[in-house]
Amino acid sequence: LFSSGMAAISAAISLVPTGGAVVAPFGPYNGTYAVLSDAHAAGDLDVRWVDARDTRAVASALDGAALLWIESPLNPLLETCDIPTLVEAAHTRGAIVVCDNTFATPLNQRPLSDGADVVVHSVTKYLSGHSDLVLGACVTAPTPAGEDLHARIARTRLLSGAIPGPTEAWLATRGIRTLAVRLTRASRNAAVLAARLDGHPRVERVRYPGFGAMVSVEIAGSGDDAERVCRSARLISRSTSLGGVETQWERRRRHPAEPETTPENLVRISVGIEDVDDLWADITAALEAGQSTS
Repeated sequence: LFSSGMAAISAAISLVPTGGAVVAPFGPYNGTYAVLSDAHAAGDLDVRWVDARDTRAVASALDGAALLWIESPLNPLLETCDIPTLVEAAHTRGAIVVCDNTFATPLNQRPLSDGADVVVHSVTKYLSGHSDLVLGACVTAPTPAGEDLHARIARTRLLSGAIPGPTEAWLATRGIRTLAVRLTRASRNAAVLAARLDGHPRVERVRYPGFGAMVSVEIAGSGDDAERVCRSARLISRSTSLGGVETQWERRRRHPAEPETTPENLVRISVGIEDVDDLWADITAALEAGQSTS
């Protein structure tokens, strides 16, 4: 466990030696993007950005790489990739594989079973589930190689001072006990909302991987139109975090660090456990209120 998801991400990336190559997907979580971009600009890492959906392109980029970073579904574009095939391609070339499994959670996807070397979680999100803590985790396989990676990651945590507090660890344990119940309800709501949004005239595109409780939509119009929609909700919280019992949404490009691959009008929705018809009423009212009058 780490004191934050970013601390866990940074520790996993630190497994790469100085000057080593990292293959990573276009448009990842903006914290991951910032760490990798800064390291590349400083000459500390050679970062090769790829479309993770293109398995052949990823395999070609892996020659000489030390690490393959997988994020599936991608935050916030919600694109998925073929994890087992990419893991095999990376291992064939001697690269280790780290998978950010925050969105899917272990209930929907288990990358270690698909051969990944390290799984990263922002425990702040679904695993805790109540928007009341900041925590991260790195998980390795119970193998000799996994134990070696675990020891290296644990040392990085120790020396960087990223050890979590006991209260946060206890709250995360509490949250994990209700994960299945929470995620089942939220995922059911997400599937309903994704289907309804797909037919709404104010929505240009719905991004939904077919599982989990995350839905992203591209609002018809500009980024300003999307901002107005988010501000117009009464039940849904306009906030940056996700994975809680309450529904939250935001226009992702309002953050300067968000990758340019994220459309200006994209709104990321973390669907909660409220009554789905209450959520739909709030969304439709917000879409109407946010329509540009120009």
